[in-house]
Amino acid sequence: MNIFADFHSRIGAIVETIAGDGRLPARIDPARFTVEPPRDSAHGDLATNVAMVLAKDAKAHFSSPRQLATEICFALASDPDVDQAEVAGPGFINIRLVPAMFERILRAAIEAGADYGRGDAARGVKVNVEYVSANPTGPMHVGHGRGAVFGDALANLLAFAGNDVTREYYINDAGAQVDVLARSAHLRYREALGEKIGEIPEGLYPGDYLKPAGEALAREFGPSLVGKPESQWLADARARAITAMMAMIREDLAALNIVHQVFFSERSLTTGENGDMVAAAIADLQARGLIYEGRLPPPKGQLPDDWEDRKQTLFRSTQFGDDVDRPLKKSDGTYTYFASDIAYHKSKIDRGFLSMIDVWGADHGGYVKRMSAAVKALSDGKASLDVRLCQLVKLVREGVEVKMSKRGGTFVTLREVVDEVGVDAVRFMMLFRKNDATLEFDLARVIEQSKDNPVFYVQYAHARCKSVLRQAAATFKGADLSASALAGADLGLLVDPGERDLIRLIAQYPRQIEAAAQAREPHRMAFYLHDVASALHSHWNRGKDSPQLRFVNEESGDLSRARLALVLSLTLVLASGLSILGVQAPDEMR
Repeated sequence: MNIFADFHSRIGAIVETIAGDGRLPARIDPARFTVEPPRDSAHGDLATNVAMVLAKDAKAHFSSPRQLATEICFALASDPDVDQAEVAGPGFINIRLVPAMFERILRAAIEAGADYGRGDAARGVKVNVEYVSANPTGPMHVGHGRGAVFGDALANLLAFAGNDVTREYYINDAGAQVDVLARSAHLRYREALGEKIGEIPEGLYPGDYLKPAGEALAREFGPSLVGKPESQWLADARARAITAMMAMIREDLAALNIVHQVFFSERSLTTGENGDMVAAAIADLQARGLIYEGRLPPPKGQLPDDWEDRKQTLFRSTQFGDDVDRPLKKSDGTYTYFASDIAYHKSKIDRGFLSMIDVWGADHGGYVKRMSAAVKALSDGKASLDVRLCQLVKLVREGVEVKMSKRGGTFVTLREVVDEVGVDAVRFMMLFRKNDATLEFDLARVIEQSKDNPVFYVQYAHARCKSVLRQAAATFKGADLSASALAGADLGLLVDPGERDLIRLIAQYPRQIEAAAQAREPHRMAFYLHDVASALHSHWNRGKDSPQLRFVNEESGDLSRARLALVLSLTLVLASGLSILGVQAPDEMR
């Protein structure tokens, strides 16, 4: 039950009635106005900007937005679920609902159970979420972890909102970096055979994580690759090293409870069973008149080392919002990274994905316009690409930044952080800040059992609710405290302001799901859960000083059952929200 969507429809019907009288344009898009919680709950239960948004359309028949708002309020006054509707400021409308409305919300939440707030899957959009996609050249670091957690939580959120979600990992297994990986693995192979390799040469990967790959090569090939020219061992070393690195990455992701459905190889774009998919994508654009041979003007400022003043094969990306047309082939005739990315996204479109979300690191921000242009061109504007950038993670311990580890060589691996502080702390704290803001991850703070640790604070709220339900079962032995029984409790007894605030938060859950999914911002769910936990703990503390406010009251079974219905609803919302974030909802805290 989404009261915000419900009243959005009711207000839309009032607007249609006014339009039917000729005082507003016909067929006004209802998406133009919102119905949301007021900033201050003292102002009511719902607020809408409908009169402000329609002010220009209403100008001919209404002297001001307040006049239009007054008429809408008059119509709302006849709604049996509205206790009061009043105009605020220049034309905003605040609505207070009758108490029975909140009783219905609690019952709806209990009856829906784990599905409370879930979207309609039958109407869900098919969405491809590509995230992590770290180069297979070593273990994941904490920066990769932020993109991994964000992408996975976003996929969870979109799926809960009713979308058909596919989780995808793009393996960058082509290009110079995997050749460097192969040479690094070959060096470790020689080390595994007993050779003293000394310091790792500059330009190779120094981490100890490649030792197992070298040992595996030694077991498979023995000394047969020693002393041979690179051309004779590079392909074998590269293939085995990539396989080993991807196995390591999958293990790192599994430690965060992240599982992808699709792993797509960049190398397969030119060597797979479908032939040269990059050439096919370029031919597709060529047929649309979007490829030409020409020269690019020099970039402003200092020229990059790889810039060449030569005739090139160019994609007309400026026709689709990019700043400059983009080259598709290098001077040696090989494809640019952009050309491969075009082919990769064409494969997504060919697989039926018209809604695509890519989660990238912040250093790829300059790449967004060209990729969005390519998707528009390939799909005739039918497909959309939404790129979400994740900013850096600064890892600190006792105020000092932590930068290196032996296993990673020059960085702290994600697995080391997960092993130290736990999956829940990593996932929640990675989501307790918007993805495009820099995150400082304090290794000490995230394991504190205090209100200053957000993940503990929220998990403790769920455990506290479970404790209340256990206490009630022990106090009222033999009483039916099942969900169906609590849904039938006299919820009109919940009149305390603290109880009403908690019910309002429960009522917001379906809207939070919908809004966070539409904005593609899972951090909103972390913030919302923290608000729920804060309201619960605050009300609990009031009960310490005022025993009559406690959830379990031995002297009043009816009041206790009503309050237990509230607690059960809170339990459902907290567990559901934490599940979307990929965080456990513990029954008790130790």
